[in-house]
Amino acid sequence: MKRVWLLYSYHLSLITCLLIWYKITMATKNSPGKRITELCKTYSVSRETLAERSGVPLELIQRIEEGGAIPDLAPLVKISRALGVRLGTLLDDHEELGPVITRADSADETVRLITGLSSDSADPKREGLSFKALAADKNGRHMEPFVIDIEPQAEQKKSTHEGEEFIYVLSGSLAVEYGTERNVLNAGDSVYYDSIVPHRVVSADNKPVRILAVVYTPV
Repeated sequence: MKRVWLLYSYHLSLITCLLIWYKITMATKNSPGKRITELCKTYSVSRETLAERSGVPLELIQRIEEGGAIPDLAPLVKISRALGVRLGTLLDDHEELGPVITRADSADETVRLITGLSSDSADPKREGLSFKALAADKNGRHMEPFVIDIEPQAEQKKSTHEGEEFIYVLSGSLAVEYGTERNVLNAGDSVYYDSIVPHRVVSADNKPVRILAVVYTPV
């Protein structure tokens, strides 16, 4: 009996170790750059071909793959379209068919990307927009919900890509630049717009802003 228990304990420990290894492995694979590299390798698509198909500069694709530099969502949308996959494919960890629930205390642990990075910044996290995915495990989704933290000094260029976006301001004061228009939104305000029009969101008063953003990109 003791021998059976020891054997059971050994197998249980082995399974536990494998599960921990799996989680660590999956956690290291969720960066868009790594996903792009994997997809290009799977589909035998070179960087040069990807740049030509997507219209994203070759240098930027290299920076995204190797350094994780992402100026905004637009290049990721264009790259995903060129590869024939959803934007979510570049952000996914798992494939869940049922509902996906993200608890409030775990949202900050799901940072998928930081945009607006400065190439010579000593602390890039203080200069970008931190995208925290809320449903990255949902299989086949067409919307991408994020909680986004916008730093006061974040420098975002205007972005343009296919699809639609919905933004709800959770805290702070947000400036939404859409085409030639500029509107200021405060906590509780929201906006819905077509992403094809050049747009960007920045802090309106040089203070941190937190928003809920839902991005839709057609497949």
